[in-house]
Parts: sequence; C-alpha cells; structure tokens
Amino acid sequence: MPGPAVTPHDGKLLVLTPGMGAVSTTFMAGVELIRRGGAKPIGSLSQMQTIRLGARSENRTPLIRDFCDIAPLADLEFGGWDVHEADAYDAAVHAGVIDAHELAPAEDFLRTIQPMTAAFDQAYVKRLSGPNVKEGGTKKDLAEALRQDIRDRMAETGASRAVMVWCGSTEVYLRPSACHASIEAFEQGLADDDPAIAPSQLYAYAAIMEGVPYANGAPNLSADVPALEQLAEQKGVPLAGKDFKTGQTLMKTMLAPGFKARMLGVGGWFSTNILGNRDGEILDDADSFKAKEVTKTGVLDAILQPETYPDLYEDLYHKVRINYYPPRGDAKEGWDNIDIFGWLGYKMQIKVDFLCRDSILAAPIVLDLALFLDLASRAGRSGVQEWLSFYFKSPHVEEGHVPEHDLFIQHVRLKNTLRVIMGEEPLTHLSEDDEEHVHVEVE
Repeated sequence: MPGPAVTPHDGKLLVLTPGMGAVSTTFMAGVELIRRGGAKPIGSLSQMQTIRLGARSENRTPLIRDFCDIAPLADLEFGGWDVHEADAYDAAVHAGVIDAHELAPAEDFLRTIQPMTAAFDQAYVKRLSGPNVKEGGTKKDLAEALRQDIRDRMAETGASRAVMVWCGSTEVYLRPSACHASIEAFEQGLADDDPAIAPSQLYAYAAIMEGVPYANGAPNLSADVPALEQLAEQKGVPLAGKDFKTGQTLMKTMLAPGFKARMLGVGGWFSTNILGNRDGEILDDADSFKAKEVTKTGVLDAILQPETYPDLYEDLYHKVRINYYPPRGDAKEGWDNIDIFGWLGYKMQIKVDFLCRDSILAAPIVLDLALFLDLASRAGRSGVQEWLSFYFKSPHVEEGHVPEHDLFIQHVRLKNTLRVIMGEEPLTHLSEDDEEHVHVEVE
C-alpha cells in the first residue's frame, strides 16, 4: 500500500534533553560508545529488532533501522539543560550508572556537551537546586530564552533537525488549569507568570514553537494539556508521553495481560521500590511522588478492566511505594507481591524481585523516541503519537481516546504504524491465514 511521503533523512539530528542526569548521560555516553564499536544498543527496538513484512512465507524480516528511514547513530548530536554545571562526562561519573573505565573512551566527546542554563523553579521540584539557572523575566521570557537555546545549539552542532526528550526530574502533581485550555490562554499565562504553568511546560512550548518534536519522559503534566496539543497540531509537531516505562511498571504491563488472558483473578498487588539516585531523592517529596503514583497505579485497572471482569478484579487492592535509600544509587530494587486466585477461588501468590537499573532501561527508550519522533515529523505526522505508547507508563492520548497499557498490544501498534509510514500493509494473524494482507486500523 502506498504510504505518506517521508522526507528523507539528511544531515545531523540534534537530541535535546532537559535534564542532564543519570538517564540522559547514560543515553549520550551509550550512543558514543556504540558508535566507537565498544558496545551494543541492547534494549533498542530501532537498532536491534526486526520487523516482518507481508506473509511469513515471503521471508521479509529486515531490521527496523534498515526498513525505516531513521537517522543513523553517526548523525546524532546532543544538547541539554541542567541546574548543575557539570558537563556530560562529569555528570555521568557522578550518576555512577556506567563504570568510569568504560566511560573513558567517550570522555573527550562527553566533555563537549555543556549544560545550558535551565528554566527552573524549586517550587515545582522541592528537593532539587543548583546554580545553573536562568534568572529574571516572566515565564514568557524564559520560554523565549529556551527557544534561542534550541537555535543556538542547532547552529553549534550543524544540525538540520532536532527532537526534545524530557529527561528531567518529576515535578509536583498538577492538574490542568484555565490557562491550559487554549493556545491564547496559555500564552497569556506565560506573560502573567501563572503558577499552573510548570517549567516542563516551558520546554514543551519552546520545542513546539521551534518545530521540534517533544516527548515527556516524566509524569509531569507537561504537553498533556489542550493548549499544547492544539499548538502541536497547528505547528505540525509530533508529541509523545508520558513517564518512561522502565522497571516495575514494565513488569506489570508484561504480567497483567497474562493473568487476564488466562482469566486468573488478582486480589492484591503490593509494589515497593528502593532507589538512591536523584530521582529517588526527589520522589521522597510527597507532592512529587503524587505525580509518579498516578502514572504507576493506573496501569492495572486499564489492563485488567475490573468493570468488565468484576469476579476477577473488582476487589483488587493496589498499593505502590517508593523509598529513597541512598546506598542503592541507580541500582533500583522493585519488589512486588501479587495475590492471585484460580479455579474455585483457590489462592496463590507470585513474588517478583526486580534488581534493575532504571537508567540502563531508560536510555534505549530515549534513543528510540528521538529516532521515531523524527521519522514521524518527516512523515508529516503531528499531534499526539499514540503508537509510541509502548514506551510510557501513562500514555498520552488524544481527547476521548482510551490509553492502551498492554505491552504486547502496544508493540503490535508500534510496528503496524511503522509499516504504514513506510508504505507497507499492517499485519494481523489473518495476513498469514488468508495468504493476503488484511487491513487493520492503526493510529
């Protein structure tokens, strides 16, 4: 089937990250180490996964990176903002995710990535502070300064295009306000320093105004408001979010679909996390944790559908805890106790102890989002990109749409959308059974 015209990739792609902490520096360092041949892009669909085209008998299964016209790693440039003044190398050493001796080959390159002064207000992230912050003016002035930063970094790196992926901290929980209802109201709110506009929204606004695709990797409200969705449609900019799906929630979106597929009941799901990085310290604040709690707890109801299956899930008790424990650093432990029941109501238990590295799991997500959002932009797609829900705890969807949380359904949607973008038919099992392609609806 003919797909929409995709403007060919040409020139450098600048990946901008508000926040130059553990996630973003692990991503930047990883890309550079991979480019040098010293590592593999494990965890990245765009780099390592294949995609089937047509019937299985056709034996067409290219790598996604060969099938899709995505930017090669050699063409990636980087830039970021942070409240701390450390360059990407020093920030990566401080984060302690990648061993110092493994970072060494990338040191010279990482030292060229200096953090731009951040648009930051401690009222929104109470346990974070630093000297590298823009001073003075209104929120409108700060947004304009961020726009200039984007233009300057593109000129410095010689990039022809850019994408922005929020890798900063979790802000306090905010609900949409009157200033979020329309573009005009939002821009008036910027001029009036409306407290309902958080710093992450300044970055989202600046990106959209500069024609830069934007992804939100935290549970912040960010671009998930009508004003910025409207602006993205108007400017032809793709959006995606929110909150990277890494450790514990990743496991939930794998396990819960299996329980439902087998019609096994779930009576309780207790989740606790122990982590000691900057994210853990910030989430030790109740207002910031509230934002994270909302994205983490909504997953099970969406997958298990208690209103449809009341006998199995109506009384599910779901509790989530995050505990800041400095000695653990970035090596998080996610522990789950799951009380399930089966035939005749007999009870069983499942224990999951996931000793994970959040930044190791998040870095390939940043890479895939950057490359796929750039592809979406060149394919003329704008607004909310629901097909990228695969990467998020709380998928950003258009008004009136129901978010999909099942990892496996999300995966099918992602691949089918890539097929459509590149002019191939989307696939179902019927494609093989009937030896012909059957159209299925994708985003």
